[in-house]
Amino acid sequence: MFDRSDDEWDAIVADTQAFLEDQARLRRVTSYTDVNTALAAAGHKPFDFSTQRDRNAVGSLLGDVVSRTVAETGAMLSAIVAYIDRNDAGPGFYSLAIQLGLLPNTATQDDKLVFWSSQVGKVHDLYAKPRRR
Repeated sequence: MFDRSDDEWDAIVADTQAFLEDQARLRRVTSYTDVNTALAAAGHKPFDFSTQRDRNAVGSLLGDVVSRTVAETGAMLSAIVAYIDRNDAGPGFYSLAIQLGLLPNTATQDDKLVFWSSQVGKVHDLYAKPRRR
């Protein structure tokens, strides 16, 4: 998949999931660049965001992470991945949410932002360590 063997792709998905879960435990929102940097640090060939193919690959990667986790959690773990220059998820996030039946295909831009924000909150609440009192 995307010039990666099936085994390598599975490892990339697993490492991405682990990275996102770690970020969620810290109640952070991360970026596509941070995901790519974490994957490179884990020994994977980094994605080249200057190519459409690799941008599509990262979208598929995040979709695979959601596919592995959404049934158990009811939340889209990829919600915490946002563009560096925007406080928003990518269009693939919303397309996947519609496919999963979590967001109506008639959603306005405001509806999408409310949905994304609620998903970020759900992910943080699911994965974050209990706060100390």
